[in-house]
Amino acid sequence: MTLTLLATLGCVAAPWAQAQSRTIRLVVPYAAGGPIDVTARALAERVKDSLGTVLVDNRPGAGGNIGADVVAKAAPDGLTIGIAATATHAVNPWLYKKMPYNAATDFAPITQMVRVPNVLVMNAEVAQRLKIATLADLIAYAKANPGKLNYGSGGNGSAGHLAGEMFKKEAGIFAVHIPYNGGNPAQLALLSSQVDFNFDNLATAAPNIRSGRLKAIAVTTLNRSAALPDTPPMADTLRGFSIDTWWGLVAPAATPRDIVAKLNQAFVAALNAPETKARFATLLAEPVPTTPEGFGLLMQKERLKYRAVVQATGAQVD
Repeated sequence: MTLTLLATLGCVAAPWAQAQSRTIRLVVPYAAGGPIDVTARALAERVKDSLGTVLVDNRPGAGGNIGADVVAKAAPDGLTIGIAATATHAVNPWLYKKMPYNAATDFAPITQMVRVPNVLVMNAEVAQRLKIATLADLIAYAKANPGKLNYGSGGNGSAGHLAGEMFKKEAGIFAVHIPYNGGNPAQLALLSSQVDFNFDNLATAAPNIRSGRLKAIAVTTLNRSAALPDTPPMADTLRGFSIDTWWGLVAPAATPRDIVAKLNQAFVAALNAPETKARFATLLAEPVPTTPEGFGLLMQKERLKYRAVVQATGAQVD
């Protein structure tokens, strides 16, 4: 090994000599206050004893691409890490004509953080009027009344749009997609019966499900969700159907393996802590600590899945 290489490795490893002497930047590619930001801040607090100070740096914009690109181009010294989410690392590579980073090669996986179920919901009054209580009922109604159903989403290429198109394809039905400018307008449209059904994040839909204004037809996780145990998964009717919201931690691609291993050890311990599980439960988010290899494999599989879904919809962002 050359002296130059030894010196370079020494410079990279130096900030890891003592936990108390370093500050790690955790880039969140979305605005402050949302579930991803809240979980990132909760973990940053829990790992300070093992990793030192972790400062959350919100870099929203371009569907998460701006923040993800900051991580991709950062020095691979373990002092800049970031959030990799369904959008930034599985959907956007197919949705955007030009990407500032390569989701497959520009990042070193650390660990998955959470999984949040999505849920197919209907306006409760509409569901009652149409006599739809189950996913099989909804599919049967759609087949008997072609073109009469529609569904809303937060916009072309959004998670709700892609889930809806995947559902149509797997069920062999047709429903008109009506895009709105964000998830909140789409939910308001459902509550006012302007659309017939939506695929929504469970954390967002839960209050209206509990109040009885929305009827939960099925969750999109492969198995039942502990947060909504009485609602069956879509996979009970459509074999293998699974389209979750997830996010986790990544570092720049060239980050040394020993540093990635230390980051993984600290964050996995934080994710397994009872306090973390209790905090995340309030967001209806399930902690899913993994190995770096496990998270990398998940992202690879998700990219392949969403490539087919996005291409089928024809959705694209300039």
